[in-house]
Amino acid sequence: MKEETTTIRPFTAAAFNQYLAEHKLMTVKCSKCGGVYAPPRAICPKCHSEEMEWVEASGKSKLAGFTIIYSGPTFMVEQGFDKKNPYVSGIVELEEGTFISARITGLDMSKPAEIKVGTPLSADFVEFGEGEAKKTYLAFKAIH
Repeated sequence: MKEETTTIRPFTAAAFNQYLAEHKLMTVKCSKCGGVYAPPRAICPKCHSEEMEWVEASGKSKLAGFTIIYSGPTFMVEQGFDKKNPYVSGIVELEEGTFISARITGLDMSKPAEIKVGTPLSADFVEFGEGEAKKTYLAFKAIH
């Protein structure tokens, strides 16, 4: 059976999530102006071209901004996060020049003042659930 190429998938959140399940961080690139975006867009917001293509990102990135979440959504509470066990959500600048929001791992939550904008990160894929309910979430891990 022939493996699906990256150009076959539509530029949708569902396709982006399929790539995450494969542990691939995909961006879309405009063939006309070179703009790179994540999550995907079917139309380039810069030049309005529909000539988009999937491109796998390196995962190399840095923390552009962050917040510490003490009271998160239900699926994060189900993973054990709460007031006593907070997590970091951040805006990540990818090496490819675009930004994406994601959970940030590998930080010492007992020392929140030591979390710094500019911290080098790498893409990480966090899996939660089992069987049919298993889902892969994008995260970025601090590089120490």
